Amino acid sequence: MTGAYRSESGIELPTAAGPDDVRAGLEARLGAPGEYPFTRGVYPTMYTSRPWTMRQYAGFGTARESNARYHQLLAAGGHGLSVAFDLPTQMGYDSDEPIAHGEVGKVGVAIDSIDDMRTLFDRIPLGEVSTSMTINAPAAVLLLLYQLVAEEQGVPGAKLTGTIQNDVLKEYIARGTYIFPPRPSLRLVADTFGYCASELPRWNTISISGYHMAEAGATPVQEIAFTLANGIEYVQTAIEAGLAVDDFAPRLSFFFVARTTLLEEVAKFRAARRIWARIMRERFGATNPKAQMLRFHTQTAGVQLTAQQPEVNLVRVAVQGLGAVLGGTQSLHTNSYDEAIALPTEKAARLALRTQQVLAYETDLTGTVDPFAGSYLVEGLTDEVEDAAVALIDKVFEHGSAVAAIEAGFQKQQIELSAYEVAQQIESGERTVVGVNRFTTDDDEPYEPLRVDPTIGAEQEKRLAALRADRDAPAVRAALGAVRAAAAGTDNVLPPMRAALAARATVGEVCHALRDVWGTYRPTEQF
Repeated sequence: MTGAYRSESGIELPTAAGPDDVRAGLEARLGAPGEYPFTRGVYPTMYTSRPWTMRQYAGFGTARESNARYHQLLAAGGHGLSVAFDLPTQMGYDSDEPIAHGEVGKVGVAIDSIDDMRTLFDRIPLGEVSTSMTINAPAAVLLLLYQLVAEEQGVPGAKLTGTIQNDVLKEYIARGTYIFPPRPSLRLVADTFGYCASELPRWNTISISGYHMAEAGATPVQEIAFTLANGIEYVQTAIEAGLAVDDFAPRLSFFFVARTTLLEEVAKFRAARRIWARIMRERFGATNPKAQMLRFHTQTAGVQLTAQQPEVNLVRVAVQGLGAVLGGTQSLHTNSYDEAIALPTEKAARLALRTQQVLAYETDLTGTVDPFAGSYLVEGLTDEVEDAAVALIDKVFEHGSAVAAIEAGFQKQQIELSAYEVAQQIESGERTVVGVNRFTTDDDEPYEPLRVDPTIGAEQEKRLAALRADRDAPAVRAALGAVRAAAAGTDNVLPPMRAALAARATVGEVCHALRDVWGTYRPTEQF
């Protein structure tokens, strides 16, 4: 493909695509919808039988405040919940620890114990709602709390549906909310796979995430290449732990961004499905079609939201959501227009959901499967993205493994170079950002952001003090000792972690028990 315009990944697009831009053998590369290699989607009927899951991401302040927002979203027609946790929770610290000061409840909800999780899902029927939790290093801890609260509602683990992100490798590449060194982190992932296979068979045990790498500056090609390389590492880890690929792989899911460059995003999603299907069949010998499927959640691009003229973000988000749907996403979160300024207001969150509802119920997107199939431009671009991503995956594994490449700083360096190039393009005006470097105004309208109560930290400290005074302290100490013993041995660590949490051990205490054995990763250390 040749032309004057270059895509986000540097691929030249033809000014007018034609048959010569599509390679021979398209029919084999496409397959039928719901069939290998799943280019046209993972289900035969896709949205014609039901739309994608509208899963709005929310969480702030206390569990009580977030619970109120969840009820608002469900009442507005949302299909599932997606939980944002505050930074201390993501790092495995309790709200009353000195390191948590000033961060409690700021970028998500503070969850310190089963008491908080109980409040977070008060009056929400966990047997009927699918819940996604954006949590990584301590993902197993939060999942166990969710399971315990569901059991209090009378809902067995076999009925629970949802996803934990649980993708620690991308934390070393792009995000930084890691706790343990990579090897024990991978063990914890494998233990979670094994635990859920018997206890929560419908739960998606990992959401292998390219979103955060994209937010850090990865191109579409880098996003899927580095994400699928991490996926290979997780699958290999699970197999080495004795799990059968056809049994655990159907519970894997992925998480990608949707940018405003709609055509390349559609090609990216189609290429990712095709590459993953081939990896699972040819590299790992998966024979179960569900083990070959790349099912994914999409979130619109937070990094493309602007604080200037924030209402324009409504248009950006609509275009990004359209790209995700045309690309065949299984679930979607549309960002609120005010998120570049602060946590979204109730009105902004409702408008974000309404954007999805317009796409689902006022357009003809749900009337047919994969409407871009056969498009000269999209099919040619899908092939180009696929080739570039496969070549980049090969470069990752020239280091020996995805972990070894992370150790060498390969992925991080590539993403930083891409981010720098984009920043230069915006600064020079080569790349237009409406309201920022073109079509600006001198007087933006005043905006009143949602503000988090600064007393939340003190409130959480009081709750923790009351919990520790009320619980059976010797039972908690014994349970945490069992967690350390399992971590030091080869037993699955989740059953003793569950027992400790049921005894009202805190998130921080369980994570510290694991730290005592596994240590804490420091960026200057070698893996």
